[in-house]
Amino acid sequence: MVRKAKAKNEVSHFSIEGELTIFKVHELRETIMALIKSGEEIEIDLSHVTEVDGAGMQLMTAIKLEAVLRGKTLRYTGHSKSILEMIDLCELGSFFGDQVVIGSK
Repeated sequence: MVRKAKAKNEVSHFSIEGELTIFKVHELRETIMALIKSGEEIEIDLSHVTEVDGAGMQLMTAIKLEAVLRGKTLRYTGHSKSILEMIDLCELGSFFGDQVVIGSK
């Protein structure tokens, strides 16, 4: 599920909740691509992602590339443990370039 939050300082904030897996990617892709078209600076909160697989990482990569091609700023924030593990496994930390805060959880 994608939830839109109020824009702060012209930054659109969104949150993905639940699974980011092959079973949800198609649904999420259409929604998030529309969000990218509507804003100049977008933050997507990943703190409520409970599971991510290869299809989810492909979606995250495609969204980031789409934003770059459109000259927009897209940041992923609040990386959940499952997201951090998959980014590490795929060695995509430098690609995304997001600031990652390591918590004590």
